[in-house]
Amino acid sequence: MKQQEEINYNRIAKAIDYIKTHFKEQPGLEEIAAHVNLSPFHFQKLFAEWAGTTPKKFLQYISTAYAKKLLKEYKVTLFEAAYETGLSGTSRLHDLFVSIEGMTPAEYKNGGQNLNINYHFADSPFGHMIIASTERGICYMAFEEDELVAVESLRAKFPNAVSRQQPDAHQQNALLFFQHDWTKLSKIKLHLRGTDFQLKVWETLLQVPVGRLTTYGSIAQKINSPGASRAVGTAIGSNPVAFLIPCHRVIQSSGTFGEYMWGSTRKTAIIGWESASQDILE
Repeated sequence: MKQQEEINYNRIAKAIDYIKTHFKEQPGLEEIAAHVNLSPFHFQKLFAEWAGTTPKKFLQYISTAYAKKLLKEYKVTLFEAAYETGLSGTSRLHDLFVSIEGMTPAEYKNGGQNLNINYHFADSPFGHMIIASTERGICYMAFEEDELVAVESLRAKFPNAVSRQQPDAHQQNALLFFQHDWTKLSKIKLHLRGTDFQLKVWETLLQVPVGRLTTYGSIAQKINSPGASRAVGTAIGSNPVAFLIPCHRVIQSSGTFGEYMWGSTRKTAIIGWESASQDILE
């Protein structure tokens, strides 16, 4: 059993190295699977188990990171970034950024310039909050009693965006969560930006069911970074969307609830509220 695990690990390590080396060629599943002598089906399953994501998604992360570096450090054009990343054109680069980065490459390059953000204030069972959204989904959500401080924090995250106080459908769908209307979860859209590591952590948090808890170590394991519990904690602490990205469901391995960006008392209250609602606390 142990020998087989070592074989599997070596195969995945070889596949990851191949993707990193050949990402500009945008290799398909069949090509990568053949490189490690596995069928596409078994390779896909094995890769997901060991890396915590699919080969396609991993390739997207690598490609996006490279394109971001070109845009930010070398100030290349969008066409040049697409070409150097091995994509067929700027439309592919656009789709990749929207999927992984939550914004277009032009928006990333310009620090949110030309983004229109609507924000709204609402009362929740856990206090006053600001909720903000773009046309693609919720981009910011935070518990804050002082509305001026809340708006300043929002604008600090999107310094070049145009923001205005106006409710919209994205916000209303998200607020239904506090009414125990979890049938609308699929309608809640998020528009996020962050590093590849942060996005992986936040994506993993979204998989923690309502009313259940996990640990920093468990999140680190799921993203295939078992020694990165502290880095996971930092990424969780950078969560821009309170409650919807459920960083409150992450506790210490000792069972202690631990700190929370919006207060440990609020974290305890949220955990209790979700547990009572679902009655399935782990």
